[in-house]
Amino acid sequence: MRRLRLRLEYDGSAFAGWQRQPTGERTVQGAIETALSALPGAHGSVHAAGRTDAGVHALAMVAHVDTDTPIGEAKLRLALNAHLPRDVVVLAVERAEPGFEAQYDCLYRRYLYRIRPLRYDARGAAVHRQRCLPVFAELDVAAMTRAAPAFCGEQDFAALATRETRSTRRTVHLCELREERGELRLHVAADGFLRSMVRTMVGTLLSVGKGALAPERVGEVLASRDRRRAGRNVPPQGLYFVEAGYRPWDAALSEAAVADLVV
Repeated sequence: MRRLRLRLEYDGSAFAGWQRQPTGERTVQGAIETALSALPGAHGSVHAAGRTDAGVHALAMVAHVDTDTPIGEAKLRLALNAHLPRDVVVLAVERAEPGFEAQYDCLYRRYLYRIRPLRYDARGAAVHRQRCLPVFAELDVAAMTRAAPAFCGEQDFAALATRETRSTRRTVHLCELREERGELRLHVAADGFLRSMVRTMVGTLLSVGKGALAPERVGEVLASRDRRRAGRNVPPQGLYFVEAGYRPWDAALSEAAVADLVV
């Protein structure tokens, strides 16, 4: 058996998330393991750096798997893609160091959330309906941009937690709203995320953009630890997993890693 490291891209629209479900829903993990089962050799379970929820996409998910297949890494990528459905693709396969764990060795994870303002220009509303969040309201983008850094640093994110049983303290390395390609894109990186944490960050920033919450009060919302004071949990279709980091956070290296992603 040898341990392989996979880099994956997938469209989460038709998946019930990453993790295989006992009740048989279609999942990304299940699709990859089904493709592996069609190839020679014995294969273990596929473990990912992050367990994305239903509807969430990935542009560069990292995973590992143990296998004794005689197929080499380069041909294995092609063989897997030949057996995978079209909404999942293996971008790279390489030999991993012994003991490498895609999830537990990951020091930070980075996500992107796409917001498409459509009040004055509705082009793309139909084509991108499963790729980003359409917003028809007038938004104060400058206020949203000022508010975003309030999420940075080590702090308690209980105000953003949804059905969370773990500790709610996390360290956010990056939270920046950018105007890119006619969209508003929130870039977020942290040492870990609570369930739906990024989507609630977006909902809170939209409350700022619509004038319901002053940007200076986002810190107060977090300090309150009261979920009722934060914004709504926005839909998943605008959320993308874009990087799994296996060395300490470095902003320049992270920017380089995501610079050529197709989105």
